[in-house]
Amino acid sequence: MQFESRNITETLALGRRLAGLVRPSDVIALRGSLGVGKTAFTGGLAEGLGVLEPVVSPTFVLMRRYDEGFIPLTHVDAYRLGSLGEFDDLDAFEEASGGVLVIEWGDAVASMLPRDHLLVSITSTDESGRLIEFVPSGSWTDRPLQELSI
Repeated sequence: MQFESRNITETLALGRRLAGLVRPSDVIALRGSLGVGKTAFTGGLAEGLGVLEPVVSPTFVLMRRYDEGFIPLTHVDAYRLGSLGEFDDLDAFEEASGGVLVIEWGDAVASMLPRDHLLVSITSTDESGRLIEFVPSGSWTDRPLQELSI
């Protein structure tokens, strides 16, 4: 399932709409180059979940948790991790238990992802445009992702 976003506002809106399809214990892996909008997409998802504070990249702290929404959101950035063992040491799946786990640079930890996860691949099409592709796995294949159209 692919969506075209012409600007950051549409990327945020797509993330907000995805919030209506997430369930406790969901895992969303984000893939895309630096500056492509992974954190912005996560910010939209967080807004849709009722998170009031701004979502910022967890690049240097590795993991941030937002508890004030309808479902807690744990946001991990795997960019600076040197190994799968370092990801395992974060206990991200345990930390996100009962909430939604979003992993930026999720392809770096692909072998550790559960069977049920959503891969969101974001590719730059021009200065502000993005192609956002959803690749569902497991229970995600039964969710109406087509309803997310911008």
